[in-house]
Amino acid sequence: MKADIILLKYGEISLKGLNRPMFEKQLLANVAKALAPLGKFSIRKSQSTVYVEPLGDDIDMQAATERLSKVFGIVNICPAAKCQKTIEDIERTTLECLSQIDLNGKTFKVEAKREDKQFPMNSPQLCRHMGAVILKNTEGLSVDVHNPDILVQIEIRKEAFIFTQKVSGAGGMPVGTAGRAALLLSGGIDSPVAGWMISKRGVVLDAVHFHSHPYTSDRAKEKVIELAKIMTQYTGPIRLHIVPFTDIQLDIIDKCPKNYLTIIMRRLMMRIAEKIARESGAMALITGESIGQVASQTMHSLAVTNEVCTMPVFRPLIGFDKQEIVDISEKIGTYETSVLPYEDCCTIFVAKHPVTKPNLNVIKCSERHLDDVIDEMMERAVSTAETIEVC
Repeated sequence: MKADIILLKYGEISLKGLNRPMFEKQLLANVAKALAPLGKFSIRKSQSTVYVEPLGDDIDMQAATERLSKVFGIVNICPAAKCQKTIEDIERTTLECLSQIDLNGKTFKVEAKREDKQFPMNSPQLCRHMGAVILKNTEGLSVDVHNPDILVQIEIRKEAFIFTQKVSGAGGMPVGTAGRAALLLSGGIDSPVAGWMISKRGVVLDAVHFHSHPYTSDRAKEKVIELAKIMTQYTGPIRLHIVPFTDIQLDIIDKCPKNYLTIIMRRLMMRIAEKIARESGAMALITGESIGQVASQTMHSLAVTNEVCTMPVFRPLIGFDKQEIVDISEKIGTYETSVLPYEDCCTIFVAKHPVTKPNLNVIKCSERHLDDVIDEMMERAVSTAETIEVC
């Protein structure tokens, strides 16, 4: 059906008590940003619903619905037709909406919600009345109150709204209501999903990527930028810090035990990412690690990696298996880019037989071989990092 307004329903925000206005204000701002490229809209809220109305006849409402489906904080998106609160106008508008749908052999049900208690019919009465009107004035439709093909929904507020489509929103909380965190973004499948999951809780994202030129190509770098760009459809703009890591990796390879290479590299990545995070105002690090997926993600390895951080490290995928992660990556649109065959620094410089139960004392002893250069190299890596505003 052709919609002239979109109703946005939110859920968890409604439970926020005295803090609710802050969450609603951020949600409205995020909705406005998402829709800005399409034209001008009137955006207002009332009774746990946001009303999005185009201020022009040339605005693509289907494109608006698609953009809104990626705004965190929205549970359902309902493209609707608006009419006056009279029985006659509701009947006419409902039949017009149904005339735009293939009804042959379909079943339907009417649901009504009456916010305005002055309206002459209560909700059950309106459902019965409109069911009879629809049956009388359409062909090919029959009633099924349990599993209908078409659910005709009528809401009586300051005006009346009729809709037959309810699109699932992204859920979660509005981005910008829960602080900032730094995502260690590789070119793989896991880290974009981890960032998406944390952003869904209202967190603004920075991202840190470690690039090992010339061992990793410019295409690997472009792949990560593209992943960040896909993520911004949900997260909003991301500051992507691309850190040159080659010199540090070569020094680790030259001076440290081969079976500890991955863990030592990982520890140094976390130290660098934490420094960048603090400078950018982030409060936590995010990784895409999952217990047991690879040698550096055993419980022992994760504990050793965490030891270098004073900042909280969030691992939203920690209990997920690979297929669950892949399913989400396909859902959010990052999978096809993640599997492009351009390797990152972690896959280029990997030990043949990495240790799965690293000993912290052994690692610290090995890292002493880097004492004379590591602080300078880390400082240089941070200071020469390339920062890109991805939006």
